[in-house]
Amino acid sequence: MATILDRSDVRVRCSAPDPAGRWRQAVDELSQSTLAHSPEWFTVVRNAYGHDPLYLSAEDDKGRLGLLPAFVVRRPFFGTVVTSMPFLDGGGPCSSSAPLAQVLVEHLIGEARRLGARVVELRCTERLALASPPMEHKVNLTLPLPAGSDRLWRQLDGSVRNQIRKAERSGLSVEFGGAEELPAFYEIFAVRMRDLGSPVHALGFLRAIVDSFGGRARIALVRKGSTPVGGLIALAFKDRLAVPWASCLNEYRSLCPNMLMYWEILRAACVEGFRRFDFGRSSRHSGTYHFKRQWGAREEQLFWYTIPITPRRSPPISSASRGAVLVAKAWRRLPLAVTRRLGPRIRKYLIQ
Repeated sequence: MATILDRSDVRVRCSAPDPAGRWRQAVDELSQSTLAHSPEWFTVVRNAYGHDPLYLSAEDDKGRLGLLPAFVVRRPFFGTVVTSMPFLDGGGPCSSSAPLAQVLVEHLIGEARRLGARVVELRCTERLALASPPMEHKVNLTLPLPAGSDRLWRQLDGSVRNQIRKAERSGLSVEFGGAEELPAFYEIFAVRMRDLGSPVHALGFLRAIVDSFGGRARIALVRKGSTPVGGLIALAFKDRLAVPWASCLNEYRSLCPNMLMYWEILRAACVEGFRRFDFGRSSRHSGTYHFKRQWGAREEQLFWYTIPITPRRSPPISSASRGAVLVAKAWRRLPLAVTRRLGPRIRKYLIQ
């Protein structure tokens, strides 16, 4: 049941987005929309992880539309968070009108307060007029794509081309597919996440994404002979092809499987007519940041806001804290079967 809130010149509605209706139309029309605003996430996150969606749309008296997707994540011991959007690089309000975006944020904060949430998190591609300052150490890295893959090859740095050739000489190959390739990708993904000391997403979460996005989702697998050694999931959004998840097995790292895998998905993106390739977010100057930059990717600043709602009763979890480092080290020592079973139960609450 939709909830409608009126404020003189603005009407705010809280309801499920229709994948083929007005929400989709607004996402397609608004230049500020990102992959995180796609209506598919409503059912993906709700059904896979059980988090309650809180999707707000607004319209002013001039017919201008605004969107703000979010989820209520009730974390054991650490309190409730309302976040836009969990597990993704972006989110926040999307509107051609700054006042309309501000109204959406105000309503989201009001809903969070009503629910007893501790904080509201917004992951924005634009700065908002909020009292809480944003974190600005995260950036999206995107590569403008030329009209043809031959031109893209010529603009790559020589060291990048040499690593791609090395992978080819090592007998690696890349193939593309859909949901049928997901089990092979997940085997690699689960191993790599364990090795990084991080709980892995549920297979059902990734399957829900591939199923929901349909023809706009594709999986690439890099193989050594018949053995899968790396893979990625790519999602199409407007003129972009984005890669939210990618992994390669560490024991094959010397063969440069990740270089061949990314080259082939970049080449495919050119052939399909995409104008930009989205490598996803990284912390500035991290290892993944430099990997993406070597392809010629450019920074797109992200503004991540944490807005306190209720007083803290316990300290927040910090990925940089000594405790988190110790937990990651311990996680790496666990058997893979254990991390695959426990990982998704933990990962559903680790919304970054």
